[in-house]
This record gives sequence, structure tokens and C-alpha cells, in this order.
Amino acid sequence: MTDKILTQTDGPVARIVFNQPEKRNAVSLEMWEAVEAALAGFRDDPAIRVLILSGAGGKAFVSGADISKFETERAGEEAVAHYNATTKRVYDGVEGFPKPVIAQIDGFCVGGGVALSLCCDIRICGDNSQFAIPAAKLGLGYGYPGIKRLVDLVGPSFAKELFFTARRFDAEEARIMGLVNRVVPQGEVEAAARQMAETIAGNAPMTVDSVKFIVGQTVRPEAERALDTCDAMVKACFASRDYAEGRRAFLEKRAPNFVGA
Repeated sequence: MTDKILTQTDGPVARIVFNQPEKRNAVSLEMWEAVEAALAGFRDDPAIRVLILSGAGGKAFVSGADISKFETERAGEEAVAHYNATTKRVYDGVEGFPKPVIAQIDGFCVGGGVALSLCCDIRICGDNSQFAIPAAKLGLGYGYPGIKRLVDLVGPSFAKELFFTARRFDAEEARIMGLVNRVVPQGEVEAAARQMAETIAGNAPMTVDSVKFIVGQTVRPEAERALDTCDAMVKACFASRDYAEGRRAFLEKRAPNFVGA
């Protein structure tokens, strides 16, 4: 795995760090491939309950594609198709990750960084953060899946403004449009993301994971919704040891010890 993608675990919380701060964590094909591998490892680890995505250096989350690599990675039609297929797998992998994913956004979040953050369940940023989708300044095309994620989050009007103007939006503008869940003071983003991750990790995993799945179904076309799976996940919660533990802990006025079964 490239040293430009770091992975960390601390108890039930895992982290994938984009580690190219000298380029504001711009992402190369090699980095996307490393993220894909890391996602697969964390997905299959039953000890992991929450995943945080972040950027190294404190000045950027992800600032989009590494343009210096375009001549080798996106020079021809086949290369472009391979690059796009890889990024699509990563975006789909983050969106479809079965456990909650938090985007810890320090500083700039641009282009592919915004696209990646949209795949996360929760976005926390610093009050110095700036967001932009500069496609219209570069002549790039954006496909349906990425635009739909944006529209589902901020609505069609703000989605158009982000794309049409291609300008930078500050943290407060991002909060108002619903692009981020929470804005915290600069320098406190990591702590805020960690605190939220620990709070989520302390709750019943089967409940949290079922809600993530069911919310995901609500934005799908009605004909594609896996309602039987939704029902089965809810029934599994009520049949779990964690449900019994939650009731006992409430009556005994203590913190529950959930095991995810």
C-alpha cells in the first residue's frame, strides 16, 4: 500500500488518511486503489464499528484529482475509463460501507473531495473550511451518480449553484445548504470527529447499521428498494442479545455493553 494512504485503528474506530499534504491531499490512481483495499479490510473486520476519512496536514481534506498525474493516468480513452471505474468503485464502496462513515474535513474540500464527502454518512468541518466543485472552470463532465448524491443532500437549487458558479463556498454556507452536518472551530475537527465516532461506536451496532441501510433505501427508486431486507434487519435487532442488554442497562441505570449480536 502506498504511504500516501494511511490506515489506523483505535478500538472500534478505524481511519483512512489521505497523506499528500504538500498537494493538499490531491489523489492519484494509486491512492484510490489503496483506499479501495483499505475499505475492503475494514468492511470485513467485525471489531470496527465506525470509519473516519480525513486528510493529513490540517489544511485540506481532499482537493480533488492529482493533476500532475493526468499525463500518465488519464492520457487516453482507456486510461480515463480505468481511472473513472476505479474512483466509482471507491465512491460506491464508501457509500455502501455497512458501518457509519464520518468525513473529517479540515480546510479545503474540492472537486473529488466533495464527491468523496458526499458518500460519507456525516460531514464535520472546521470554520476555516472551503468547498468547491470547479468542473465548469476545467471543462469536466460530471455523471449522474455524483450529481444525484449532491442533489439528495443539498437539493437541486444549491447543487446548480455549486456547479454553475464553480466558486468557493465557506463553512457557514456549506452548513446552511446542508452540505455539512456540523462546523467546529479550526483545530478541533479531529477531536469532534473522534468524539462522534466514539459515541456511535458505543451504541448498538445492529441498530446503527440497520438504520444506515434503511436510510440508503429511502433515496433509491421505489422499485429498487430492498424492503424485505429492511424488515429482516429490524427483526434481527429485536431478536438480538443487544436488545436484551439495552433493556437491562436502562433498568439498572448503567451504560450498556453492546456486542453486535
